[in-house]
Amino acid sequence: MIKKLGIVANCGKPDALAVLKKLSAKAKKLGIELVSDKGSLWRPEHGRQICISSRVKSVDAVMALGGDGTMLRAVRMLEGRDIPLIGLNLGALGFLTSVVEDELDRALKSLVTGKYLTSVRAMLDAVVERKGRILAKQRALNDVVVSSGPSNRVVVLGLSIDGDKVTSYVCDGLIVSTPTGSTGHSLSSGGPILTPETQAFVISLICPHTLSSRPLVVPDKSEIIVSVEDASGKILFSVDGQIAHNLHEGDKVKIQRSRTSVRFIHLPGHSYFTVLRKKLHWSGSNV
Repeated sequence: MIKKLGIVANCGKPDALAVLKKLSAKAKKLGIELVSDKGSLWRPEHGRQICISSRVKSVDAVMALGGDGTMLRAVRMLEGRDIPLIGLNLGALGFLTSVVEDELDRALKSLVTGKYLTSVRAMLDAVVERKGRILAKQRALNDVVVSSGPSNRVVVLGLSIDGDKVTSYVCDGLIVSTPTGSTGHSLSSGGPILTPETQAFVISLICPHTLSSRPLVVPDKSEIIVSVEDASGKILFSVDGQIAHNLHEGDKVKIQRSRTSVRFIHLPGHSYFTVLRKKLHWSGSNV
């Protein structure tokens, strides 16, 4: 049963203020206390304005109002804490979100009564090393990408799994994605779709300079190492498309499944394959 709900909202969405007003009124009737983050478009009557990341232990769940980017931001704010997250879509695709505006009332009632479903999503821990020194540590819900970024120059990336050298790729980049991220950048690069419960990661290439390269699916207990073997321009290491670091030739990115995960809240009757059909226009033969 949810009594205190954290709110993370994308203020750039045209309907953000109207939805916040509606949310505030409905939550008040149901006895739900709202707590907002400092970046949200908020007014005193909507609830206390405090930062979710500093007071996240005080909420029972977090609701993200926006699209997939807002969901990813909310995941980062949770900082690995086991607090469930529900997304209300205010954007176009919103693949990670499970509720639309018309379902707001139903969603709040489900939270109050505890009648909802949860889905545990695996995350990735990525460590960037340069000459044995750690430069950065990041956690990803969707994917980790090593690429040439906006440059049109190819790079040579080495791939090793559990200490065993796989091969070296001449390409524009390489993506390591979770099952959740398999429907994102990896999918647009020709990777397979993994259902959220799949205990595996997908390694996909961005514009490989060969006809024989294929996506690789590996157990999520594997240690994946991507090394920058040759680069004539800037190399980028990005996490969930929102955090980026510059890499140099010789740098290594070590990737493993994180010990922490994320729990998504879904309303009763939620179907992953229905989401695929509706939002990705996925279909088989017309029969």
